[in-house]
Parts: sequence; structure tokens; C-alpha cells
Amino acid sequence: MRREWLVTNGLGGYASGTVAGINTRRYHGLLVAALTPPVARTLLVAKVDEQVDVGGRLFDLGANEYHDGTISPRGFVHLVGFGLEGTVPTWTFAVPGAVVEKTLWMERHANRTFVRYRLAPGSGPVELTIQPYVTARDYHALTKGDPQRRFDIGRVPSGIRVSPSPGVTCTLRLSGGIFELAPDWYWKFLYREERDRGLDCLEDLYVPGRFRARLAPGDVLLLAAAAEADEAPLPDPTDAYLSERARHDRLLQLAAHLPGDPLGIPEPGGLVRRLVLAADHFLVTGQTRRTVVAGYHWFTDWGRDTMVALPGLALATGRLEDAREILLSSASAVDQGMLPNRFPDDGTPPEYTSADAALWYLYAVHQYLERTSDRSLLAELYPVARDIVTHYRDGTRYGIRADPEDGLLEAGTPGSALTWMDARIAGRAVTPRCGKAVDLNALWYNALRLVGSWGRQLGDDPAPWDGAAAAVEASFLPRFHYDRGGYLYDVIAPDGVPDPALRPNQLLALALPHPLVHGSLARSILERVSRELLTPVGLRSLAPSDPAYRGHYAGGPQSRDEAYHQGTAWPWWFGPYMKALVRVTGDRTQARRLLAPFRGHLLEAGLGTISEIFDGDSPHEPRGCIAQAWSVGALLEAWEFLGGTGP
Repeated sequence: MRREWLVTNGLGGYASGTVAGINTRRYHGLLVAALTPPVARTLLVAKVDEQVDVGGRLFDLGANEYHDGTISPRGFVHLVGFGLEGTVPTWTFAVPGAVVEKTLWMERHANRTFVRYRLAPGSGPVELTIQPYVTARDYHALTKGDPQRRFDIGRVPSGIRVSPSPGVTCTLRLSGGIFELAPDWYWKFLYREERDRGLDCLEDLYVPGRFRARLAPGDVLLLAAAAEADEAPLPDPTDAYLSERARHDRLLQLAAHLPGDPLGIPEPGGLVRRLVLAADHFLVTGQTRRTVVAGYHWFTDWGRDTMVALPGLALATGRLEDAREILLSSASAVDQGMLPNRFPDDGTPPEYTSADAALWYLYAVHQYLERTSDRSLLAELYPVARDIVTHYRDGTRYGIRADPEDGLLEAGTPGSALTWMDARIAGRAVTPRCGKAVDLNALWYNALRLVGSWGRQLGDDPAPWDGAAAAVEASFLPRFHYDRGGYLYDVIAPDGVPDPALRPNQLLALALPHPLVHGSLARSILERVSRELLTPVGLRSLAPSDPAYRGHYAGGPQSRDEAYHQGTAWPWWFGPYMKALVRVTGDRTQARRLLAPFRGHLLEAGLGTISEIFDGDSPHEPRGCIAQAWSVGALLEAWEFLGGTGP
């Protein structure tokens, strides 16, 4: 029940659940459709439960947990094998007289999930029953049943059409067998992960009936769940499956330039291979733009996350055209020099609440240009880049501007949280960083150097940006060097008081293409960060020696938000840390070893991918989203860099 699988469709839709077959989250579902890609995610089919009849003996393969802790049925007792074939989850159930294989994936760029059933040779003939549980709700919500409510159900070739609410339709079809109508509500499913997160955790689901089919040894059936009135002929089950596996092979071929697996693990279990395939979950095509889904299950596209993750997700994996399209579509969203922090689920206007997203955008453009020398894209994006640094210099939203006294970037208004440490509770920033943040200024300096360089290439005057960068360089260490601690202050408050909290943010001054710290201070910073922030699965967001440190991310929303950036370990910081380590020590071997623990992590939480966060305290339990874009992207970018092919 703690191991979760995930498949996606390239639109923002997905299917996900647990190996045991029990849904433990409101976000689990067989068909979570992105009705307005990549947003408007809607749960239409929560799951299916199977039962096999072998010579009159009935064996359940499905499983559910209910409000009082009852688990019924208990089909997992027949589960003898589970694995990921690429990203495709595959279960093997063995009961007396039969072995049933179940495989699940989504059609690319369609809100349609396929489930393939195969009766293994040597089995006796069986009758397979498949019972679907349907609803129609926002994936953040829960369904409360009504005994008087009946969904509109109609027949379609090979199955049924279900309309849970006006304007919402899904179809369920099976390539063989019949569907028996038997509408009923099932009550009070328990989602234990939601309970543990302090959220509503009970849901009612509707069963329209069940499919029945006879299978002889070697027979294959295909169940299709689609978010539309789907009446086209069903594809051949084997051909559809092989098509998806061939797509995985093409993705791996695009990334063939990457160095070999860091642990020497024989394929198909290699870490790099798994990360390349995991990256595919996050690159999506929306109705108006190409973008990155920040994390599954509950994040959509976030500007900062997209740009931090993009070099690993798209560039390290050889998906250069995807990267180009995302950079172009993101440019159209820049407003007053800022890139949106978040595109809301409901399609309302984007939120411009990030001081660093636009600066990370310029970093991502640089990484793309380093690999492609795409001068036409540079010419197209240069006015956007110049607009960003102009607005940041002169002033934009939330008090973001360059201080005319020292050239350093300042940002923030009371109650705002504009950096990546953006948790807020009742309007209060948990980690207030108003003023001059060390990471923002490292990014600001790099942005100025990059725009100056691009201006020279295109015949534009680089002097304004070169001069501004020189001012930042001259002011940075005098303001940020914490001499007694041997590292950098995290932020200089508006009243000039520095914050000595030891956090990973200062690593950007060592790791970005244009570093601001060198020599003995760089070594001292790396030593302090390594000693107090480094864990096997990421960097702590605050040193344990700090009184504000929180080592466990658990409990209700407020408890979790209080810990989110106050000690929780983040895998994405391994990217900057490894670059800083190599830049300061030259030791690529040591940096490679840091990837070793993630081999084990691929077998827990989100299988085949990397979690959003981990507890700062040992044993560093995975927390948050089971699959996070910048966790996967940072490790891929770091591995490319460590292999000698990175910038």
C-alpha cells in the first residue's frame, strides 16, 4: 500500500494507484482526465476490481479499504509478481488453476486508459469479472453518494457510456464479453494517506455494473476507459501494448548520449534509464502551450519548477524540440518582466508571485543554447530576456528591483513569499525572506552576465548589463559573507539585518554558470553545507542546529507547511550541490556516489521516479508528491554534467 504506480498521457492526465490495488489517496484513479489540458483534471474512473471463476471457485483480485479499517476483498493475497515494463505497471496473480497477468497504460495525448488482461498458457479456462467504480469530480475533491442518485448509463459497442453529471461522459469498453447493468453505490472508502495528512478521507463511489468474459489459456482482453463518447473500434490488445513499449524505446534512444548507469546496474533496472523514462511523465502538451507538470499527483504547471527542471527533463534526455517549444511558449507568458509562478487548475489567470521564475528561465535558455547554438531562437527570445532584466533593474511587482546603492536585487512585501521557499499559513510567510536573498542575487548576477553576452552576439549594446553585473559582483561578498560562520547569509532584511540561517540557497553562488564565490570561501561554504545539510536523498532546507529546524514533515496542513522549508530535505538541491562540489574540489567520483541511494528509492513511494521531499531526520522517509519534476530533472542534469558532457 506504500508503493504507488503512475502512468501519464502527455496532456496532464494520469492513472495511479498502489501495488496492492487499494486506493490510498483521493488522487488515485484509473482515469484522471485533463479535460482542459494540462488542467481541469477530473477523476472519472476510480478503479476496477477483478474476480476470476476457475471451475466454480471464485477468487478476488481487487482490494479496497473502508472507513472502519475493513479491507475487502483481499485480492493481493494472490499477487505473486509486480514490475514496471518501462513505465507500464504489470501484475501477476496466481490462483489454483490459473495465472492472470494485468498490464496498464494510457494512450499518448488522449484521455484514455488501457488495461490488458492475459490468461497465461497452462491455465484452465476462467470467467473474468471486472467491476468499475465511477464518479465525476475535481481530483482535489471527494464524492459523497446519494442513494436516490443514478448516473445516466447507455450502451455503446463493447461496453457502456456513463454520464455522471451534465456535460461529463466517460465510456468503459471491453474487447470481449458482455456488460451486465447492476447500478449501486459503494460507501465510505478510506483513503489512509489523506487521513494521515489531516484531510477528508472518505469517499462514496458508483458501480454501474460489471463486465463478464470467458478466457481460454493465452487469451488477451483489453479494457478501455475514456473521457468521451468513445465508439471507435478497440485496438488489438497486444499491438496497443507494443506501441507503448516502442515509444519508451524511442525515448531511451534519444538519451543514448548520456553516460552509462552510475552504479553499473544491468539493464533494465538502471537508474539513468528509469530517470529518462520518469522525465516523460512531466513533459506535457496543453491546449495553448507546451509545459511541465511540476508533480504528481496534485501540482500542475509552475513557472519556477518548469525552468529548474527543464535542463534535465528535456535537454539531458535529448528532447531538444520539446525544450525549444516550452521556452517559446513560456516567453509569451512573461509580463512586467515576470514569469508566472503558477497556472491555476481552474483556468483562471496565472499568478505572478515568483521573484526567481524569470531568472531561472534565463538559466534554462542558456542551457539550451549551450547544447544547440540555436541562433534563431536566441534572436527571438533576446527581447524577452532584455525585458526581464530591465524590469528587474527598474522595478516590478512586489517590490522587486535592483537597489541603486549596491546593485543587489531586493524583493518582497509584508506577507509575501516570492522565492522557492514559498509556504504561507493564513497570510503569513513561514520562511520570510523579504529583502536581498542570496539565491535571488546569484540568479540576478547570472541573468545580467547572460543577457550581456547575448547582446554582444546580436550586436546590441551590452554595457548596461555588464555594468549592472559588475556592481552586483562588487557588492555581493561584502554584504553576504558571514565571516564568523564561514558561509553566506541567507537574506539581508530590508532594515539591513542579515539572517545567518544555514540553508542550501547559497549554493547557487557557487554552482551557476557565473559563480560569485571562489577559493577558500567556496571550500568553507561547501564544507558547512556538506556537514549540516547533506543527506542521502537531498539537502536539508535548514540546518538541524537551528532552533527553527523541523526534522519531520507530517500531520495536518499547518504542521506540514511549518516543516516544508524548515529542515525538510529536497532532492532537487543535489543538482546545484554536485556542480558546486565538482567546481570546488574537482571530484566527480564523489559526486557520482551521491546518486547511489536513489536506486533504492526507485523501489519505494512512487515506483520508478523520485519523490518531492524527504524528512530531514533519519531514516529520511519520502514525503509530498510521489513524482516531482525538479527532483527527476536535477538528477538527470547532474548526471549529464558529471559524465563530462554537461556545460
